Amino acid sequence: MRAAGRFAASVLTATADFAKVGVNLLELDALAHDMIRAAGAESCYIDYHPSFGGSPFGKVICTSVNDAALHGLPHDYTLVDGDMVSLDFAAAVDGWVADTALTVIVGTPRAEDVRLIQTVEAALAAGIAAAQPGARMGDVSAAIGEVARAAGFGVNTDFGGHSVGRTMHGDLHVPNDGRPGRGFPLKPGLVFAIEPWLMLGTDRIYTDADGWTLRSLDGSRAAHVEHTIAVTDDGPLILTARAAA
Repeated sequence: MRAAGRFAASVLTATADFAKVGVNLLELDALAHDMIRAAGAESCYIDYHPSFGGSPFGKVICTSVNDAALHGLPHDYTLVDGDMVSLDFAAAVDGWVADTALTVIVGTPRAEDVRLIQTVEAALAAGIAAAQPGARMGDVSAAIGEVARAAGFGVNTDFGGHSVGRTMHGDLHVPNDGRPGRGFPLKPGLVFAIEPWLMLGTDRIYTDADGWTLRSLDGSRAAHVEHTIAVTDDGPLILTARAAA
């Protein structure tokens, strides 16, 4: 699955670099689509139609702007100074999937947005560090939730991480809060995505009229990050690690 992880990371890096003032969300989707075709990869999103989606997704990357927390459906919107956008991408390479996300600020940052992103990134790092052989999934969830609550944020557990393999969403759910010592045992060879997301105000969400985009109930901004990791004998391995800037 390393090849899928490297490819997903490269697409996320390219789209994040391209997310500037004046760029349209549909241009970000087109860039990701071009990279998929050039690599001979396969999108996990374009035909994706789970029970919570209003229709097949129809695009190849999620672009969640400002109060959009998750599953942002790319549409005709041009980024402006100060926007915060989460980019979430999953693709299959030779039949194996990797899933990853990050949040960037377009143009001038606001202090509260920077702190929010730093918190979800710290929660992701804590969750990854807890994914040790012999631990349990509850240890990962508890580590994420502890970071979020310590920073004063509420945690929504409706959506979170998931196991990854031949498909994007496996049966295992990785909540963003939980109890240590509980849940599925972590053994070498297990691969899953860890996916913290937080909102500045509420911990409640609603579905936009597009049938996909999940927005904060109070209109506050959201941040979302994700890595696909493998549990190994030597500890967690980040399959979607991005190259250092």
